[in-house]
Amino acid sequence: MPEKSSSSRKHNPFVRAVIEIAFIVFLFYSNLLMGEFNAHSERGKTLAVALHDIFTVKDFTIAICSALIGYIVFEYLRRKS
Repeated sequence: MPEKSSSSRKHNPFVRAVIEIAFIVFLFYSNLLMGEFNAHSERGKTLAVALHDIFTVKDFTIAICSALIGYIVFEYLRRKS
């Protein structure tokens, strides 16, 4: 019997959910960071200052809520098809 390759193996559903939610949060924060530099393009604004501006409790709450909603919607669409 042929051995399964590691790329075709399925992840634990919990691990897959964490990976997908983390990816959505990453996209959220990268979008915030780009917006921070475009909206407030002050001369001399550093990456550290921009990161300090976007990593707030409010933004983290929004990121987690939107990631959970996105995960639920995509899981629904996956199971529906």
